Amino acid sequence: MANGNFPPNKRWPASSVKMAAVAGLIPYAANARTHSDAQIAQIAASIREWGWTTPILTDPEGGVIAGHGRLLAARQLGITEVPVMVAEGWSNAQRKAYVLADNQLALNAGWDMDMLKIELQDLHEGIFNMDLLGFDAPGLALAMGLGADFEAGTEADQGRLDEKALIICPACSHAFHK
Repeated sequence: MANGNFPPNKRWPASSVKMAAVAGLIPYAANARTHSDAQIAQIAASIREWGWTTPILTDPEGGVIAGHGRLLAARQLGITEVPVMVAEGWSNAQRKAYVLADNQLALNAGWDMDMLKIELQDLHEGIFNMDLLGFDAPGLALAMGLGADFEAGTEADQGRLDEKALIICPACSHAFHK
């Protein structure tokens, strides 16, 4: 199998997807990445909307290497079997390093803000549930170009805003969860 610059006689460490019982998957105890209840709810909502799109990566014994948040969301949804890819032939150090790299490399990406604004506005006009995108309300409003349409408030105003559970889009009155 030729894989670009990957040695042609070497197999990918995880080359196929299989189904595995959620109960048999073992979260990595030293996982440095955290998942809040709110983020798990977002992942669960994403799974409900689009289905399961990315397998959980495990070692041969069922130890989770990548996909801890998806696993927690599956448990929350009562899903009993999920797609997994098994990474074979990795040393303990390679597994530990990949747990960190998988999370950090995603954070190193950026946004084309002009393209993001166009895409968000298009979804918004199509009456798509913007909560499914994972943006917080202030970040979504800013990315959509709505952040400059307000005046700075006082400290008292900020206290009242902190108490609100929803933020209302000034362009369309859509409510976004804070």
